[in-house]
Amino acid sequence: MKEKQNFFLDMEAYLPKKNGLYLNLVLGNVNVTLLSNQAKFAYKDEYEKFKLCLTIILMLGAISCLFFLNYRVTDEIFNFLLVWYYCTLTIRESILINNGSRIKGWWVLHHYVSTFLSGVMLTWPEGPIYQTFRSQFLAFSIFQSCVQFMQYYYQRGCLYRLRALGERNQLDLTVEGFQSWMWRGLTFLLPFLFFGHFWQLYNAVTLFTLATRDDCKEWQVLMLGLTFLVLFLGNFLTTLKVVHQKVQKNYRQDKNNKHK
Repeated sequence: MKEKQNFFLDMEAYLPKKNGLYLNLVLGNVNVTLLSNQAKFAYKDEYEKFKLCLTIILMLGAISCLFFLNYRVTDEIFNFLLVWYYCTLTIRESILINNGSRIKGWWVLHHYVSTFLSGVMLTWPEGPIYQTFRSQFLAFSIFQSCVQFMQYYYQRGCLYRLRALGERNQLDLTVEGFQSWMWRGLTFLLPFLFFGHFWQLYNAVTLFTLATRDDCKEWQVLMLGLTFLVLFLGNFLTTLKVVHQKVQKNYRQDKNNKHK
């Protein structure tokens, strides 16, 4: 039954379908269904390469801004690049999902929230409050890029093995966060993920504290604090839920094996 279900899902990916609301708003009524395996795989591989290249560029940009280029204009270029990157990811992932990729839930919504956060950072004017948070944000961006770089290679290896075994769709892709199919061979990634989640909470607390200062007049401070809090709650609770489900599943399997 599982094999048949996967077979029908793969067949459904080749049927013409209407774009979702987001793709209609961005692209209009354009058919984005890719009609051959070769075209689907080429688009998916190009997406993965794009994500890897931009992760490296963003890491180098954050390092440059933190240690060498303490100018407002370079900060604006970096923040604009973040907005463009996350906007592009949401469009490309929507096209992949429209063509059969099964990535869904918070890890897709996460990119929309990140786009909003980057946009607010872009509009935050120069001032003492901005300079107080600037170094912390750039250091967080460097750490996040490093974690995404590790995730890319780890998830790519997991997906390759699962596709070879026929357990995952060929169009599934690497995304931020931890998912059940990543459990095999996991030894190092979870601590980095949880540290990043709590750094987001630390960012939120820092921004809420800055918002209480008498010289804080910018609306961006409180809005960024709320957005970082949403990111922390979404990332932390989703990762915790996946880990709990997997532990429970392994426990039930071990229990059944003992009874046998």
